[in-house]
Amino acid sequence: MTIRVLLADDQALLRSAFRVLVDSEADMEVVGEASDGAEAVRLTKERHADVVLMDIRMPGTDGLAATRMISADPDLSDVRVVILTTFEVDDYVVRSLRAGASGFLGKGSEPEELLAAIRIAAGGQALLSPAATTGLISRFLAQQDPDDLGHRDPARGERLASLTGREREVLVQVAGGHSNDEIAERLEVSPLTVKTHVNRAMAKLGARDRAQLVVIAYESGLVRPRVE
Repeated sequence: MTIRVLLADDQALLRSAFRVLVDSEADMEVVGEASDGAEAVRLTKERHADVVLMDIRMPGTDGLAATRMISADPDLSDVRVVILTTFEVDDYVVRSLRAGASGFLGKGSEPEELLAAIRIAAGGQALLSPAATTGLISRFLAQQDPDDLGHRDPARGERLASLTGREREVLVQVAGGHSNDEIAERLEVSPLTVKTHVNRAMAKLGARDRAQLVVIAYESGLVRPRVE
């Protein structure tokens, strides 16, 4: 199966470099290029993209708004958005994860990392850099008023209460940036059992992927951010 990739960045030179890299791989191809968010959303629909490499800062409709639009469209529920950013420690990245992005990657990453990120996102694993993403969310939410956490979406709070004890336990581990294999070892269960709990938690909480589970765990107050 060929992974269909859409490139969204306002810098033509970067798009060209990404195109050469992606098209050099046998299992993926670039199906379109967009210079702003609105064009990215339109081309995602028209070209049936599997993964969108999305820059955050673009003129007009930015990457944040475009990510939210893609995430909210039922017809694009299988599309995964990977945020590309110059600054990995950036509150826009967290907002993008909240809007539905599957993860993020620095523009200074090695070519192999970018290609791996595309494959991981296309495979539904989604959370690209658990430790970095978790740390970023933790630092950002640590700056928020603790009394506000968990009150943005009352319905989500109710759904959180529907999780079983084991599902909540697994969710805490996911928020810690641990893989299914690591969680299985920690909880002394099989990786398949962990995957089942993760999938059930995603379904109950309305999360698209693991990245969303991390955000929900912090925003709900189930996991408290640490201030360094």
